[in-house]
Amino acid sequence: MGCVSSKKQRSQSPDFDDHEQVVVSSSAFPGRTANRSTTRSASSGPVHVHASSGPLTKKVKEDPDIEAVVVVDDESGKIKIPDFDDADGSANFTAALTRGPSQKKAPAPAPAAGFTINFGRLSEGAEQAAAGWPAWLTSVAADAVDGWVPLSSDTYERLDKIGQGTYSNVYRARDLRTGKMVAVKKVRFDNFQPESVRFMAREIMILRRLDHPNIMKLEGIITSRLSCSIYLVFEYMEHDLAGLLSCPDIKFTDSQIKCYMRQLLSGVEHCHSRGIMHRDIKSSNILVNNEGVLKIADFGLANFLRPANKQPALTSRVVTLWYRPPELLLGSTEYGETVDLWSVGCVFAELFVGRPLLKGRTEVEQLHKIFKLCGSPQDDYWKKSRLPLATMFKPQQPYESTLRERCKEFPK
Repeated sequence: MGCVSSKKQRSQSPDFDDHEQVVVSSSAFPGRTANRSTTRSASSGPVHVHASSGPLTKKVKEDPDIEAVVVVDDESGKIKIPDFDDADGSANFTAALTRGPSQKKAPAPAPAAGFTINFGRLSEGAEQAAAGWPAWLTSVAADAVDGWVPLSSDTYERLDKIGQGTYSNVYRARDLRTGKMVAVKKVRFDNFQPESVRFMAREIMILRRLDHPNIMKLEGIITSRLSCSIYLVFEYMEHDLAGLLSCPDIKFTDSQIKCYMRQLLSGVEHCHSRGIMHRDIKSSNILVNNEGVLKIADFGLANFLRPANKQPALTSRVVTLWYRPPELLLGSTEYGETVDLWSVGCVFAELFVGRPLLKGRTEVEQLHKIFKLCGSPQDDYWKKSRLPLATMFKPQQPYESTLRERCKEFPK
């Protein structure tokens, strides 16, 4: 399937702006043998090349893909070139000295003297391409995978499908190295559309920002070169709250509800403290394992919080209908973390009654169910409201709240 990404950091070659260096290139790279000795420090420092015989020439034929190369002498024409291949396998090489970014030529060293070559750092895009990331991803969303080292996709065996969302399918898989079960999420997007790729990459960037025991942690990324797909690897959780609530034999105790709500609120608080709003909290996106640990999942609709004066217009078409707050139903494009808190309240009620509390079939019906339960806003609110759909959806007769009567079945 391609490459798996982990969070292991790569060592990076030093920048060589302030060092004297040898720039070497050729029209073809030689084979893997050499009659000149080359050594490279373990810390990716300078490479020392020692001429064994023959003079050095001063011709240079530059290759735009290489920032640092090595020196050979004309008599043998062979030297080991690390990290690059060529179909020919042999060539005559030439060399010239440069000094820093000015590219001024320096005197050539004595034929038998040792000298230093500094390997320049590849550009970010070149590093990511060398790591195995596809160009359609790095060209528009390089930050999403910056610093991640790809691993082999062969280490995972896909087993069966365990979930499906608006933009993804989720599969159970096995890590063949450890035997551990994992969840693999295949994200749907159009790799030919940069905006679609950015939308997908935003979820990766958000997941990398979060680190909390009650939030699903991204463990790696699999890329498929053939199908141009992205797979996100997570730990495997046995259950979700929606599935547990649908079982007629399961009735949560008050202590269990308190335990789950404490974990849910802790995870949501962490999201907001890191500048993230989830925008799709619901019982099916809340996972639970056999030890009772709860984790918030599916950040496909999540977005970054920004200061009110810098927040661009947001879409109101987020949050699953039964968990959507009234301001979004009224078309608001200026909102913040409070949309998540409404959804958390809906989940709280669902844990008690065993089903979603507000099950509207349309946005209009959903809004009126909210009014019937919580009461409709006062006239002053409607007059001052800047919500786009406020005039359209204002009820002709005000609703009185029935929340107290509805909640009598809840524990005090």
